[in-house]
Amino acid sequence: MKLRTIGELTINIKDLDLNLLRILRALVETQSTHAAAIKLGISQASVSRALMKLKECFGEQLFIRKAHGVEPSELAVMLADASVEMLHPVEKVIEDYSTFDSKKYAGKISILINTFLLEFFGPRLILALRTSLPSASFNISQWQKDSLYDVLQGGVDYVIQFESYSMPQDVFCRNLAKIENVILAKKNHPILSKGSDWGSIHPLPIVRLYLDGINPRKGILEHLYERQGYQANFLLTTHSVRTAVELVKNSNAIMYSSSFVKQIAPEIECYSLPPNIQQHNVLDINGSYLQTRRGSPFSQYLHQTIQSFFDETLLTQ
Repeated sequence: MKLRTIGELTINIKDLDLNLLRILRALVETQSTHAAAIKLGISQASVSRALMKLKECFGEQLFIRKAHGVEPSELAVMLADASVEMLHPVEKVIEDYSTFDSKKYAGKISILINTFLLEFFGPRLILALRTSLPSASFNISQWQKDSLYDVLQGGVDYVIQFESYSMPQDVFCRNLAKIENVILAKKNHPILSKGSDWGSIHPLPIVRLYLDGINPRKGILEHLYERQGYQANFLLTTHSVRTAVELVKNSNAIMYSSSFVKQIAPEIECYSLPPNIQQHNVLDINGSYLQTRRGSPFSQYLHQTIQSFFDETLLTQ
């Protein structure tokens, strides 16, 4: 920024920052470096250094040293008056940012959730969010193939997704929950009721939950079966948990998923996973938002609300 000249005074505007204006205003109001320091909650030495900087910018006559303080010049008073108009909008933004009031927040909150997690947890999650943010409105949608673009563009406040989905470094991820992976099948299943060793279960038809753009072409199940020397027998691949459950209830087919599916269909039963796949017996759920929002009280409160929801939900499971 260029130098400005007023009469014989050359003012170096580029060296003027908002903090200097705050200190200038405090000096004009208190006419004392000691009192200004107390008012601002900083050291007197910091105020003295700022005063020297102000004089470098606006000239030695900006403040006149007196026996018991400093006397502001006419220019100092005018600058202090102008700083009120300059700093008030900035101070208001900072105050609003740092003092988030969940009860008064009336904005729209956009959340993206993995389709399966939305079916399991969505109904109770919205009630928890509504309780914690009663004045807000919500847009809760399922994660889709192009959703990451919306997140990176800043159009999404929060994401709930399996940890296995790899987020870029621009997205801050925190673990929300760990849920047990099991085999789901009808009650009194003719094979699983006797055990779930590989030799018994490998011929059973499998109902697989699948999401375009998220699941790899060759998924974990195919690899697990191949390692045991078998080929996975997929009877149905579907996006719909309810469709998958309906087939499992009415056939000998099995489904690898979370015990939370039983909330949709109490008629089915949870059975143990076959041996040698202990590393896949837990599903990790992450909560994510942009790294640039890590310091936001709103984002932190939203995460805490969702974290508390999962903690309470898993505790009562």
